[in-house]
Amino acid sequence: MIPLLQARRSIRKFQDRKIEPEKIDKLMEAALRAPSSMGHNPWEFIVVTDKVVLESLSRAREHGSAFIKNAPLGIVICADPAKSTVWIEDASIASIILHLTAASLGLGSCWIQIRERMHDSTKTAGAYLADVLNLPENLKVLSMVGIGYPAEEKPGHGKETLSYEKVHRNRYGEK
Repeated sequence: MIPLLQARRSIRKFQDRKIEPEKIDKLMEAALRAPSSMGHNPWEFIVVTDKVVLESLSRAREHGSAFIKNAPLGIVICADPAKSTVWIEDASIASIILHLTAASLGLGSCWIQIRERMHDSTKTAGAYLADVLNLPENLKVLSMVGIGYPAEEKPGHGKETLSYEKVHRNRYGEK
């Protein structure tokens, strides 16, 4: 796992190449295996491969979501707050599981924050996506993940760039 984390980077440029259905199945199996508080599994996933829908997803936010229109796969991570008081954490865990699984399959990915972000001056990104995806009222959108075969190479972050000063032993401030 450490080599995967050392090499993983956020990828926003993708090859014009479809992802094999078997890989999409593995991504979804991994997301469904994500841990959740008390096993409530409040998350739901919208798997998007349709170019027209991906184009709509790319307009979810004023900034930061445009790249998903060129991804062969977008996964929208939603959750039902009535199923868990920690739905945000549970959906976040599922999102990172998707990232790591994508990397393990030779795919690139990048997270797009939706919760508490705006689509425009009058509508939230979540409300916009609820309309686009015909989401039921009980579901809230946490994030989207754009996934595809990378069309850019980025070296992993070296160990020397890690913020070890943020690690404390036994009590805050003790090194």
